[in-house]
Amino acid sequence: MASSPPARRADKGDLTKGSVRAHLVRLTLPMTWGILAIISFQLVDMFYISLLGTRELAAISFTFPVTYTIFSLVMGMTIATSSVLSRQIGRGNWARVRRLTTHALLIAALIGLIAAVLGYSFMNPLFRAMGADGDTLPLIRDYMTIWFLGSILINTPMVGNASMRAAGDAITPAIIMTIVALVNVILDPIMIFGLFGFPRMEMQGAALSTVLANGCAMAAGLYVIARKKRMLTRSRRHMLLFADSMKRFMFIAIPAGITNTIQPLTNAVLVALLAAYGHEAVAAFGVATRVEAFAFVIVMGLSVAMSPVIGQNFGAGNLGRVDETLRNAILFCVAWSAGVALVLGAFAHPVAGVFSDSSAVIDVAVLYFWIVPATYMFGNLIPGWASAFNAMGMPQRSLIMIFVRYVATAIPLAFIGGHLYGTVGIFGAIAASNALTGIGFHLWNRNFCRGKTAAEPAPLTR
Repeated sequence: MASSPPARRADKGDLTKGSVRAHLVRLTLPMTWGILAIISFQLVDMFYISLLGTRELAAISFTFPVTYTIFSLVMGMTIATSSVLSRQIGRGNWARVRRLTTHALLIAALIGLIAAVLGYSFMNPLFRAMGADGDTLPLIRDYMTIWFLGSILINTPMVGNASMRAAGDAITPAIIMTIVALVNVILDPIMIFGLFGFPRMEMQGAALSTVLANGCAMAAGLYVIARKKRMLTRSRRHMLLFADSMKRFMFIAIPAGITNTIQPLTNAVLVALLAAYGHEAVAAFGVATRVEAFAFVIVMGLSVAMSPVIGQNFGAGNLGRVDETLRNAILFCVAWSAGVALVLGAFAHPVAGVFSDSSAVIDVAVLYFWIVPATYMFGNLIPGWASAFNAMGMPQRSLIMIFVRYVATAIPLAFIGGHLYGTVGIFGAIAASNALTGIGFHLWNRNFCRGKTAAEPAPLTR
């Protein structure tokens, strides 16, 4: 039957039944494993580039907000894919699931292509506006030229992985992401330093290894979705419904994409403010934010894992299970954030020293680890709530939260703090934004969800 699930998963991936906590654990662990592989991917790049010198380390730190902005645009489509597909799976409409999966991959490739063309065209003015000088700009161009040319290979696999997770499979995407990380670990030193007869390519080598590794992920993901999962349509008439698919995805993807670009754009502003205090301040901020990403990989995994659980149950009208999912996720997030803050505060010097032997870089990174982590438990509530509302088809609430946190709060406070107290003031502004918006929006969202559960409204139809 066209509307039935593929035979291989007829009895698998149903998240509307069974223990909510068990589903979260089953999906979070492989997702954490996969994200850890990707984060280690970035840390490996950063480690090898740091061996080239502080100038190269500063150059790669300048690229993070830009690459993450493009990543975030495609992540908007990834969030939309997970949200739309999981809710359709919850309703049992598999003919529509196949059509939407096919169109999601086509849209993701188009978004990646447009972002690459625009990014390459405006590379120089963009990085100059961020504070890159004549020493770092050539190094940035070496890296970003190759990265932009291969951006479709980097971004498209994300949507394929989201479609698998929407169907309740987190293990296959995790395996694919792990393979990507392993390929990068092998290629990075070879291409950066010119081992085994390869030319020494330095920054270009780091970018090329990233593109090649992600090309492997794209090939593997398409094979699994088409041949193993059977989630792609073979009908020649599916393009007649492309406009309907576009409407469904863009309802989520546009606000989610805007939401996801706000944080890296904010980081770009922070990098520009820190650039006034030298390459060491920029390099230290790059170190600190990468360490944060590594420390919160399990929280990121949980945020991604809860999306299909919430999406399927919301699509099926099981709002009590949606509320249970949120309670479990929030409790874990707060506990983990408090633990990370204690560890980073106690071991700030050795952690910073892993990524740089410059005392100036280490000193600034230590300041960050002593100031910002105290507010992790508040700030990390917002991404979890944002993921939940995206999964339920309410991305506007997510956009409001992220906009207020970064644009309306963090950036103005950072300008004021930087003017009054330099780097310490900028880091204090980040901490203040975490605390104020985290507490405020948590209370706002809990009241909203309690009202929804009590009223038992009909689920959204998009």
